[in-house]
Amino acid sequence: MSRILFISPMVPTTDLSASAGFLVGALGFKEVFNEDGYGICERDGLTIHFLPAGSNVGQMETYIEVDDVDDVWEGMKDKVGDIKHKEPFDRPYGMREIHVELPATKCLLFIGQSIT
Repeated sequence: MSRILFISPMVPTTDLSASAGFLVGALGFKEVFNEDGYGICERDGLTIHFLPAGSNVGQMETYIEVDDVDDVWEGMKDKVGDIKHKEPFDRPYGMREIHVELPATKCLLFIGQSIT
């Protein structure tokens, strides 16, 4: 049986520049593709894809597991501004997480680290 190497979420956005710009500026991603409203951001060999969305797009969620969530928070806390978010906190299921709403989308990013 073949292995799944990684998952690339495809996130609908009403503003590709705002969505990709947040990943680039706050989380150190690189924008590796942007053409005709479709974009791809990459970091550490993993990707998030953006596609055009209408006004009725539904909420979606993406989980990004990291090895040091507090370090991630230190790098992004001054960049979240008025974006809806939660600072790192511990979850009863053994993860420490940051929650942040990705700009110009209805996508909630969960950035987490195992604490078990």
